[in-house]
Amino acid sequence: MTFLWPQLLWLLLALPLAAGTYLVARRRRQGTLLRYAGLVAAAAPPTTGARLRRALPPLLYLLGLAALLVAVARPAAVLLVPTQNETIILAIDVSGSMRATDVKPSRIVAAQEAARAFVAAVPRKTRIGVVAFAATASVVQYPTDSRDDVLAAIDRFQLQRGTALGSALLVSLKAMFPDLDVDLRGGSPRRAQSLDAPRSADPKAVEPVPPGSHRSAAIVLLTDGQATTGADPVEATRLAGERGVRVFTVGIGTAAGETLKVDGWSMRVRLDEEAMKAIALATGGEFFAAATAADLKQIYQALSSRLLFERRETEVSALFAAAGALLLALSALLSLWWFNRIL
Repeated sequence: MTFLWPQLLWLLLALPLAAGTYLVARRRRQGTLLRYAGLVAAAAPPTTGARLRRALPPLLYLLGLAALLVAVARPAAVLLVPTQNETIILAIDVSGSMRATDVKPSRIVAAQEAARAFVAAVPRKTRIGVVAFAATASVVQYPTDSRDDVLAAIDRFQLQRGTALGSALLVSLKAMFPDLDVDLRGGSPRRAQSLDAPRSADPKAVEPVPPGSHRSAAIVLLTDGQATTGADPVEATRLAGERGVRVFTVGIGTAAGETLKVDGWSMRVRLDEEAMKAIALATGGEFFAAATAADLKQIYQALSSRLLFERRETEVSALFAAAGALLLALSALLSLWWFNRIL
């Protein structure tokens, strides 16, 4: 736990002073009762229950006062809080190798089933877009809150040749930021220049933000191969990082690779895990590897929880203030109940 105003923790030194003041006042009150009341019972040793009743209200009072003083110092803690994701893009590889049946019933079917489960788990207020990529990348569903439209887009994938990872990232970013102008052939991104902007302004200039700082948007990129065509993945990753968009990468297959026979064709495919990890790391996302359909479903379940909740340092002054007020009120109520007075 950290404190935004740690210098105010010195106020906790008032607790011993308050405790000492209470003890002095209590002894004086007891002395007065013994001197003037003339009651023998007052001099008798108190029972264990009486001691507890006598000690509990002031103890609760001191704890409540301590909580209030800690609240003044503005404590902050790392908590699991709901995210503010407003847009999530599912970028899914539809290259020919996704027909392979090493992931049952096939890679593409397993990917579609996992994506459907992910869509069902995401809150309705979150807009979801779908990008399909092979030799080229295209938006098959722009971000929407209509789950039927998203599911229909996932169902109409058409497999093609090639794997354009960089283009998939750029098209996903374009779906999030319509004002972003990108060259999908060369992979050099540039920002669209306003008619009111100075003519000398650099159209490629972008004000970068810390990677992963754009908490209202994320990309989930799924592939089973390595980039073979399209825009430069390194340049596309750089642009995503500068925009603060997190990219969560999901790989199907192995880094060693294998030869797949699909529809009479033989093709050598290999998952570029290093590139996938680099994309995730550079953008504040995370890499996941899936060897089976069950793995893929678990990964998408984990992704939904990560995109719904995140660990964030949050000020918890209100919690300490509420706890302090509750303890003070409880102390006063018990004191009134047992002794007909407050402390």
